[in-house]
Amino acid sequence: MEVKVYQNKVKVAKEFSKFLIEKSSNKKVFHIALSGGSTPKIVFDVLAEEFSNDVDWSAIHLYWGDERCVAPDDEESNYRMTVEHLISKVDIPEENIHRIKGENDPKLEAKRYDHLLEKELPKELGLPQFDLVLLGMGDDGHTASIFPHEINLWISPDNCEVAIHPESGQRRVSITGRIINNAKTVVFLVTGDSKSEKVRIIIEREEGYLKYPASHVSPKTKDLIWFLDAAAAQQLTIDQS
Repeated sequence: MEVKVYQNKVKVAKEFSKFLIEKSSNKKVFHIALSGGSTPKIVFDVLAEEFSNDVDWSAIHLYWGDERCVAPDDEESNYRMTVEHLISKVDIPEENIHRIKGENDPKLEAKRYDHLLEKELPKELGLPQFDLVLLGMGDDGHTASIFPHEINLWISPDNCEVAIHPESGQRRVSITGRIINNAKTVVFLVTGDSKSEKVRIIIEREEGYLKYPASHVSPKTKDLIWFLDAAAAQQLTIDQS
């Protein structure tokens, strides 16, 4: 695990953009699973507005780690957010965009996306492998759309599952632990004061940390990087890079 701490959200966005450029350069195909949430909005804005000419978008294929079961033009859609903050601002081929269809029946869509990943992604250890999975983390320690009350979904034998938000009851389609941990690289993008307690518990492996889904992110390649702003990292006591 590598922990990178920067002054603020914008600096996180700039440094992640440089990281993505380095990782994807000279690659004919580069498969990325995107995250929703407030931090990716800033990251996508900075990536599109300051670094778009440094990325070979013809090689980038975009997927989603999770999606709310809403229409693609709904304000809560992760796809819509990505279109507004990234896709509409860069020259990426339409055929390189592989969205979760939140408007479909959740169970059927989870199966469809499961099969899509099997078809589109290269295999490693018999499983589909992303080059990069981007993850956020909620104040409750959830990641993708796997929440503490449904932590059993993490070890699902399927690539995708239907998750239920614990408060709203909203259904979401989410990739599972076997796909996340099979990725070449996994990056957490976490910012803000409200995340600092869970960041500390999970990174420092305090008692009870395993009840939080984010603590189960452990790619087989060992290539796990946390991009944090100072607010999210404020409670950490371990050495930071």
